Amino acid sequence: MVITLETGDAAPGFELPDQDGTIRSLGDYTGQNLVLYFYPKDFTPG
Repeated sequence: MVITLETGDAAPGFELPDQDGTIRSLGDYTGQNLVLYFYPKDFTPG
């Protein structure tokens, strides 16, 4: 699934395992500052 976001768009809800295997969701950080970094596909420009 590809989701295209524009500057200022809210991030969609999602869940992913952390480095210890604990499932974390975006909602776990409601009301807190959070920086999301999405690693670009290897060997692509940009």
